[in-house]
Amino acid sequence: MLTVNHLSIAGRQNGIVHDISFEIHEGEWFALVGQSGSGKSMTASAIGQLLSPNLQATGEIWYEDKNLITLSSSEMRQIRGKRLSYIFQDYQGSFTPFLTIGYHFEEYQRRHLTLSKTERIRQAKSALVSVGLSEEIYTRYPFQLSGGQLQRVSIAIALLLKPDILIADEPTTALDSVSSFRVLELLSRMQEETGCAILFITHDLRHVKKYADRIAVMKDGVIIETGDKNEVLNHPKHAYTDLLIQSSPSLRSLNPLTFAGVIR
Repeated sequence: MLTVNHLSIAGRQNGIVHDISFEIHEGEWFALVGQSGSGKSMTASAIGQLLSPNLQATGEIWYEDKNLITLSSSEMRQIRGKRLSYIFQDYQGSFTPFLTIGYHFEEYQRRHLTLSKTERIRQAKSALVSVGLSEEIYTRYPFQLSGGQLQRVSIAIALLLKPDILIADEPTTALDSVSSFRVLELLSRMQEETGCAILFITHDLRHVKKYADRIAVMKDGVIIETGDKNEVLNHPKHAYTDLLIQSSPSLRSLNPLTFAGVIR
């Protein structure tokens, strides 16, 4: 579905991501994990040509028969949002506060679809209902919604056109635990319904344990370990991966060697 080959990202002074490679298969939940500053979000941004102008990506990012890095801005806009969608941790920054939720749906659909206004409204309201919100949300403003509601609106918009790949960049970081649970359960259900693949950017291994199929672990801009979720969490090959597991209390019991030294 998506193949990243030897991707590097550099600024004017230094490198940020260094020669990483991974694949995301059709319909799978692929987690890219690591501490803040490890390069996860930069990698996600590079896939959709969303890096800031002072950053340069080199290498290959293949979607179907296209190397996304080499596409023009107009070519990329045909893919981003329609075949490749994003959900960001800064859900509030994704919305213009003085425009209604309906306007955000309208702008999104007019960019990618040729439907009548009546059909666009019907489709938008149906999408809101599909993520557990009422149709009345369509006429409200972002500031009238809770964080969990806004993030669900983000999911509804991102999945509206049934993309092949959904990139969820720390989608629950700014949410409380209850809202986080609801958002991830919703993502899981929507993935089953649409069949999309998910690139899940996170530092929380509890979510990875529950939802992911495969994992890639990043440290200092390098992927140090990749594999099946159970294999990586139960039998980490790298000391840094083991450290991440130790720092997550609910996962410590996964690795019988974690506290071997203490037991002795």
